[in-house]
Amino acid sequence: MNPIIENLTGMNALSDQVIAMDLLISAKSGVRNYAMAVTESGTPEVKEILTRHLVEAIDMHEQISAYLTEKGYYHAWNPNEQFNLDVQNINTALNLPTL
Repeated sequence: MNPIIENLTGMNALSDQVIAMDLLISAKSGVRNYAMAVTESGTPEVKEILTRHLVEAIDMHEQISAYLTEKGYYHAWNPNEQFNLDVQNINTALNLPTL
């Protein structure tokens, strides 16, 4: 998107938020998939490798969560604030000019 339009519509910050939230959702999916794979692994060697990857995925999830929380994009411990933020983002998206 054009930087001028991003600034006028407020989408510059929202774009960062959308990208980071998408990354968080992907990280959560990765943690879930690695955890399932660990429990399904057939050999101790494979289980060890998958467990290392699981720990790394959990660390990555923590870093992304911390970034989002620091920026005010994610309120994991306050559902009401998160809900209000989600509604605000929805309204922003609905009010974007159509091309």
